[in-house]
Amino acid sequence: MDDLKKGYRDVETEAKEGWRGGDGEDLADKVGNAGDEARKHLGNLGDDLRNAGDDVRDEADDRV
Repeated sequence: MDDLKKGYRDVETEAKEGWRGGDGEDLADKVGNAGDEARKHLGNLGDDLRNAGDDVRDEADDRV
């Protein structure tokens, strides 16, 4: 499921960057693109952290 979300985030970010660049690129486009990239990376990081926490919890349950 996380792979699907990561793929969606990549496509969404690329689509927005393409849309913004259609009429040339200005400062607002660069700021928007940077914000989209940051949001994508933070979303992926959140998924990775949640998975790591789940793995630790599962490992702890196996020991009990």
